[in-house]
Amino acid sequence: MTGPPRGPAAPGAGWPEDPATASTPVAQAAAQVADLAATAAGCADLDARMSVCQACPRLVAWREEVASVRRAAFADQPYWGRPVPSFGPPDARLLVVGLAPAAHGGNRTGRIFTGDRSGDWLFAALHRVGLARLATSVAAGDGQRMIDTRVAAAVRCAPPANRPTPAERDTCRPWLVRDLELLRPGLRAVVVLGGFAWVALWPALRAAGYELPARRTPFGHGATVDLAALRVFGCYHPSQQNTFTGRLTAPMLDMVFAAAAGHARAGDHS
Repeated sequence: MTGPPRGPAAPGAGWPEDPATASTPVAQAAAQVADLAATAAGCADLDARMSVCQACPRLVAWREEVASVRRAAFADQPYWGRPVPSFGPPDARLLVVGLAPAAHGGNRTGRIFTGDRSGDWLFAALHRVGLARLATSVAAGDGQRMIDTRVAAAVRCAPPANRPTPAERDTCRPWLVRDLELLRPGLRAVVVLGGFAWVALWPALRAAGYELPARRTPFGHGATVDLAALRVFGCYHPSQQNTFTGRLTAPMLDMVFAAAAGHARAGDHS
C-alpha cells in the first residue's frame, strides 16, 4: 500500500482551508516579502501570500524535507510543508503571537499551533476562556474557529531545531507587521508566548505604527505593557519543557488568557 504523496501541499490543490491558489504571488527574497506583505488587501490576501513564501532557503529546504521524509507516527498522513498562515478572523480584538510552527505540528497540519502538545495546551486554554469554538485543534478543516482572536507567529516556517536565525526572523517580520496593521482598528490585546516572540514583537509593533515605551519591559509570565489602545501580555510558551516540568500550569495559562480576553472585550485599560 502506498501512502499519501510526499512533499508540500500544492497551492490550490485542495488542502482544507488553503488560502492560496496557483496564481498567488510568491516572495523569493526579503524585499519581496516586504512588498507583498505591505500590499496585501486584507487578512485573507495576507494569509495566502505568506503561505507560499520562498524567501528563506534554509527554512524552505527544511520544511519540505520534513514533509517528504515525515515522522513514523504520521507516515500515512500528508504534510502541509509550507509556511503556516495566521488563523482567525480579520476583526480580532486579541492576537496571540508564538515563535514558529513545529516541524510535525503546524508544518504537518496546515494550522499554526496545531497537531502537537503545545497546541493541545493552547487551544484548550483558549476554549476555556471562550476564545475558541473547540477545545482541540487537530488539523485545518476540523471545524475549529477562533472567537475575537487571531493566532500568528514571529516566523512562519518550521525551523531546524526550532531555532530560526535572526536574519530569518527579520525577513519574516513584514507578515506580522501587516497582521498588526490590518487588525489595528479593533485590536486591544496581544498575548506573546515565550521570550523569542516577545523580542520579535516590538520591532513589528513599531513598524505597524505603535509608539513604544522608552524602556522595554523584560519578558516574564504575566508581564504587561500598555501602549495606546493596546495591552501586551507575556506568557510562558506551552512547550513540553515548560508544561512537563510544571513551569507552566493550566491555571497559569488560564490566568493570562482570561486577563487578555477581559481586556480585549472591555476595550480599555481597566
